[in-house]
Amino acid sequence: MPHTFTLPNVRREIASLWQLAWPVLIGQLANVGMAVADVAMTGHSSADELAAVALGASVWGIILVTVTGIMMAVNSIVAHDVGAGALDKVPHTVRQALWASVGVGVAAAVLANLATLVFDYLHLTPHVQAQASLFVHIISIGLLPLAAYRALYGYSASINQTKPVMVIALLGLLFNVIVNWLLIFGHFGLPKLGGVGCAVATGLCMWLMLGAMLLWIRYAPAYRATYPFTHWEWPHWPEIRTTLRLGLPIGVTYFAEVSAFGAVSLLVARYGVVEVSAHQIALNFSSLTFMVPLSFGIALITRVGQAMGEGDAVRARFVSWVGVGMSLAFGALSALLMVLLRHQIAAAYTSDIAVQTLCAYLLLFAALFQLFDATQVAASSAIRGYKVTRAPMQIQLLAFWGFALPLGCWLGLGHDMAAAGFWIGLTIGLTVAAVLLSWALQRLAQQRVAEGKTVLGR
Repeated sequence: MPHTFTLPNVRREIASLWQLAWPVLIGQLANVGMAVADVAMTGHSSADELAAVALGASVWGIILVTVTGIMMAVNSIVAHDVGAGALDKVPHTVRQALWASVGVGVAAAVLANLATLVFDYLHLTPHVQAQASLFVHIISIGLLPLAAYRALYGYSASINQTKPVMVIALLGLLFNVIVNWLLIFGHFGLPKLGGVGCAVATGLCMWLMLGAMLLWIRYAPAYRATYPFTHWEWPHWPEIRTTLRLGLPIGVTYFAEVSAFGAVSLLVARYGVVEVSAHQIALNFSSLTFMVPLSFGIALITRVGQAMGEGDAVRARFVSWVGVGMSLAFGALSALLMVLLRHQIAAAYTSDIAVQTLCAYLLLFAALFQLFDATQVAASSAIRGYKVTRAPMQIQLLAFWGFALPLGCWLGLGHDMAAAGFWIGLTIGLTVAAVLLSWALQRLAQQRVAEGKTVLGR
């Protein structure tokens, strides 16, 4: 049978997943590369500027991934339509998703600017507080185009077109690095803005990427059968509600995880520039490695969604577990490399010896949770491919806000373990998420297979 777990079948599915995932992977790495460039380039400006960018990026990162999660509903909806052969439904879905993205982007920008009020309560130096707030105010100009871009991203990936995502992300990374270099250090007579220059570069980059995606969809032949811009269409609230009903739980899911990491960054700030800088570097590099299993997860949404659109629950189950296995294998590899190269990783980010030493220690915790992080993102993505989004949300809220953050505060603040205590809490939270999400995926997949057999038996 084509969907049994034999070696040839698994190899074929790995090849199919990889064909979808590798351009997404390069695109995701390029996107995270922007954040890496922000931290690394600012780290060679001054420790205060690095701390300001670290704090501003904590707020920006939480809002960014929440917006990304909300708009990810497009992936599942379009993938199901493609699997069912209902290509005529796709243009309407995309147009309404773009209307939804306007509201999501504006709301996100307002929330990001309001979130800077938290800096007033962190006992920061006046310079760091002012720079961190200004960083968020400026970078928020990129949230509206980000939401629209992610809607088009989901549409493109779900019709098996992932290479545009890669090319556009690489273009964005190049733009970001060049403008960072010009504005952080004040080259060619431009003002020396320090960390604020990163915010200007990233905000502009979001608009550039949206424009590039629109042009690609307009001229590439692969989009002609589902081209969404044939005519003007006003908002259709039932369709928008459907998108948000699926997307909001995904956004909350992403928020639960990333806000836990962001909250840790804010809490660590009270221990001084060395602690917050080392923590941010370790978190930044962990985010870089996380892009690989996340890319597998995005491919899984498409593969599982298309299988369910075809009514093939057995294939959907097979695809789900092959994807989880691929992600887990990478997690093991990244954990090993992180342990072996932790000192070199720290040195690549900063020349400050104290920050390097602490960062290398924190990377040991980051290596430990690679297996659990890889498992939970693949399992949750597979579940979303079934158009189920509330269960991952509930599990992530429990894992990160019920376990990770309380335990981190207990160890970090109550037992004076500082950043290390928070990283232990995060590791426990990821473990809980991986176990519960794997259980939920197994239960859901079996249920859908049973339902399919019941229908066939009638």
